[in-house]
Amino acid sequence: MPTWLSVTILLVLLALAYWAMRQGWRRRERRSEATVPAVPGAPADLGAPRTDPLEAVYVSSTTAGDWLDRVNAHDLGVRSAAQVQVFDAGVLVRRTGAADVFVPAAQVRGVGTASGIAGKFMGRDGLVVLTWAPDAAPEVGPLLDTGLLVRHRADRPRLVDAVRTLVPTTAGGTA
Repeated sequence: MPTWLSVTILLVLLALAYWAMRQGWRRRERRSEATVPAVPGAPADLGAPRTDPLEAVYVSSTTAGDWLDRVNAHDLGVRSAAQVQVFDAGVLVRRTGAADVFVPAAQVRGVGTASGIAGKFMGRDGLVVLTWAPDAAPEVGPLLDTGLLVRHRADRPRLVDAVRTLVPTTAGGTA
């Protein structure tokens, strides 16, 4: 077989593989848009900060308890560098190259650490996982788990403790 034909076949196969992956991503995005409402925007007044801005990587958001079911709707499936900060009004994740994520305090359902989430496995409890309702009425859509890889290990318990103060006592938040 001539070299040019082998290269052409390889390029066609790579293009088909890329096309199939892109179609799968779009199907997942459409499916999650049907069940996950748009993420609320941050209010003008966030209240007093409860933490300094902490460097992190926004790993992904998944449906709560199913850490392989990545939510692609509303830019929630895009991994990005981020700064996370807890305020009286909620948790603000400022992302580079993707839309910011704001979780109002009333919608926080729990926080804890985990070894992995869709897109990242750390071993031990390297990720901070925030469980929240993307809608003020949790019956509207599923709860979400958002994974954050905090850059400095010492910041992990600080972030968990600050978010834990936002969890309503009736929500039965995870520790």
